[in-house]
Amino acid sequence: MNHDRLRSPRLPFPKKQRLRWQRQRLQWLSWATLAFIILPATLAVSAYAQGGPPFRTDDPETPGNQQWEINLGWIGARNPASGAYQVPDFDINYGLGDRIQLKYEIPIAIEETRPQPATSTGPAIPGQVIGGLGESQPGIKWRFYEHHPNDPWLKNRFGTGLLGAFGHHHSDQPQPASVPDDSPAAEPLMNLSVSTFPQLFLDNPTRAVPRGLVAPGPNFYLPLEINGRIGPIRLDGEVGYNFGNHALPQSWGRGLLIGHEFTDRTEAYLELYDQQDANRIPPGQGVGQFATGYPKQRETTLGLGGRQALNKAKTFNLLLMGSRSFQTITATNSQPSWIAYVGVQVLLGPKSP
Repeated sequence: MNHDRLRSPRLPFPKKQRLRWQRQRLQWLSWATLAFIILPATLAVSAYAQGGPPFRTDDPETPGNQQWEINLGWIGARNPASGAYQVPDFDINYGLGDRIQLKYEIPIAIEETRPQPATSTGPAIPGQVIGGLGESQPGIKWRFYEHHPNDPWLKNRFGTGLLGAFGHHHSDQPQPASVPDDSPAAEPLMNLSVSTFPQLFLDNPTRAVPRGLVAPGPNFYLPLEINGRIGPIRLDGEVGYNFGNHALPQSWGRGLLIGHEFTDRTEAYLELYDQQDANRIPPGQGVGQFATGYPKQRETTLGLGGRQALNKAKTFNLLLMGSRSFQTITATNSQPSWIAYVGVQVLLGPKSP
């Protein structure tokens, strides 16, 4: 999902609202810091969660060698001043070996600006709706560490898994010490895994930037994902930094998923997600919804989502997610009234032996 593109316009805050927002930001920052300090310790207990579409938080899992994961999603975000929609978003992933995932994502984007009256801090804003091809988002995920029960914590736990992509298997490749009798050999039990998933946002050769449909690019997102389980509760955490550019602020993204797999076909999760600007861009360098010169923006959302397999082979899945901000929502901040994802996932590729 294009995290940074589902954002409200950068509009000035009234002074009273800014002070309230700053107090809320300090409270949230203290809570989030504590959560991400505690999370790595709890993840050492057991197995892994499932991030990625329909969620904003990603996870270390990859499709598997020579496997395709195609997500077709309809995504929307709305607040009293604006809306951002991807109708649809094409998210195509391929497994290169057991630990590497290649990704390409591109949406058909719509940006809506709702009319706003003039205030003491700014002029009136006319309403408009524009649409077109969004940004290209190539990326590569690498699960560089994985641990299985009863294995040493360091020896043979790091790798690329690329030998499997060429039909070779080496004795030094990490192998699980024990695999349950009812688990397929292609899916060994992991109780801890860590990955990184660098992604680029690239403008396409269209008029999307001067029209204000997308922010000027390129910019680069670098996250770290970690996952695990405590009994029946699955956990997944992600923290990442978006390296902006002359017209797009740098920002932090932090997500936490907590959920449960009710059956081998049904899973549901709560998601807590926070995105916060790290700097302020001077005025006059952005267009439309991505205008610059305003205070730092922030989104904090709590949502519920999940996946439901629609066929026996679990290769065709329904994806659903809905969330909203639990902070004050106004026309002058970026807190979303709602964010939603509705889509389908298709899994393709050779069957595991």
